[in-house]
Amino acid sequence: MTKTIIETERLILREVDPVADFEPWADCFSDQKTMTYIGGKTLSRAQCWRSMATVIGHQSIHGYSFMSVIEKSTGAWAGRIGHWNPEGWPEPEVGWTLHRDYWRKGYAQEAGRACIDYAFDNLGWKRVVHTIEVGNMASKNLAEKLGSKLLYKIDELPPFGKIDCWVYGQDKP
Repeated sequence: MTKTIIETERLILREVDPVADFEPWADCFSDQKTMTYIGGKTLSRAQCWRSMATVIGHQSIHGYSFMSVIEKSTGAWAGRIGHWNPEGWPEPEVGWTLHRDYWRKGYAQEAGRACIDYAFDNLGWKRVVHTIEVGNMASKNLAEKLGSKLLYKIDELPPFGKIDCWVYGQDKP
């Protein structure tokens, strides 16, 4: 049984379950349209397994990580959203990736807002950022809807290497 961390009106954000979540995770991250602004390349099943293991390891090391987003009405896995700060990352982040079937339902905004609040209220963060590849207008617009502003640009991001990104963010109110 995985631990629920955040619950919103329509969503449950819980720890990643490697058994229950792997198939929809692999489907999500093997989709070219989804991956356009997340390194630009789809992931194989083996790469998906490793990315999921990284998220679970991040949880073990930091006590927080991306969480599986579960649609309450169906129990379906809708994506991963949450807290992220691996070695080399610009700053502690709230990030999001939804399966394409769950785009344009307001889920990223609903979960993103809950994660920002959780970062400030439970994790003690003083600032939250969102690292967004230049050109990803949907994520830029979402960051702005969440109250974040453009802070700076970076041109390299591990593990992707040379990549132009905007860093949006907001300070704790």
